[in-house]
Amino acid sequence: MSTILVLAEHDEGRFKKTAFELLGKGAALASELGWTLTAAVIGDAPAAELGAFGVQKVFQVAGDFSNYSGTRTAAALESIIQASGATSVIATCAYTGKDALPRVVARLNGGQASDCTDLVTDGGSIAGIRPMYAGKCFVKATIARSPAFFTVRPNSFGQPSPTGGTAEVVTVSADIPASPITVVERKQPDSSVVDLTEAERIVSGGRSLKSAENFDAVIRPLAASIGAAAGASRAAVDAGYAGHGDQVGQTGKTVNPVLYIACGISGAIQHLAGMRTSKVIVAINKDPDAPIFEHATYGIVDDLFEVCPLLQAELDAALTQ
Repeated sequence: MSTILVLAEHDEGRFKKTAFELLGKGAALASELGWTLTAAVIGDAPAAELGAFGVQKVFQVAGDFSNYSGTRTAAALESIIQASGATSVIATCAYTGKDALPRVVARLNGGQASDCTDLVTDGGSIAGIRPMYAGKCFVKATIARSPAFFTVRPNSFGQPSPTGGTAEVVTVSADIPASPITVVERKQPDSSVVDLTEAERIVSGGRSLKSAENFDAVIRPLAASIGAAAGASRAAVDAGYAGHGDQVGQTGKTVNPVLYIACGISGAIQHLAGMRTSKVIVAINKDPDAPIFEHATYGIVDDLFEVCPLLQAELDAALTQ
């Protein structure tokens, strides 16, 4: 029987929400195809808990992987795939999926579909739906080799509800090489806001903010009012209104939130490339001909300095009721 293996990533023992998203989708695919759903856990984490999301077996390489190393992670994942006999592997489009996973694909002579926004069944196997040409079209990618690897953007699937139960944990031995990197110090970000690439809600500002002070006074409070992450266009970043880590677009971060509010962003193709797959797009711009309105679910043609404070006040009032 074919087997789906979901790479369940965690942060110091706490599974990320992306792990549950992929497990929920993996369970649906396994049910439709009549396959077995398993999970991979690298490092020390309560692997048995994943049984509450339909996993029958969890293959785990225990140990300290807190300081990320693509070489060490790839070695662990390769051993897990060989031990599980997985025919399809699903992971998130995070640094593990972009760095370690391709190494394993090459070692196992598999095939990979990257940056998918959906996974579907096709002819008794799994296919990935992925955007191309900056999101102008979507293709269905099928993998001719085995194992087949798929990486998926965060927020592509909903959060499944746990059903209870535990999974059988299979401890896998792996020849993990010594890390080629010596970690001198780790610094945690000052903000507790989730990273842009995993954020469910994002409020972004453009060049129209006119200054870093305006960006901090308008965009960040509006984002905080709905528990969103703050993003920025390249023009805003180049002007010094926000840091490069906040940049959304072709030369910044690709995001896939449930809600994306674009404030004073015209909608250049380079920016659309990073956020076009957002589920709901709200555009606020005083130029009625701004390209962003062609892709917006809702559009407000007005001055962002008037609209954003009013929107924040309404949201604050609604959330306190």
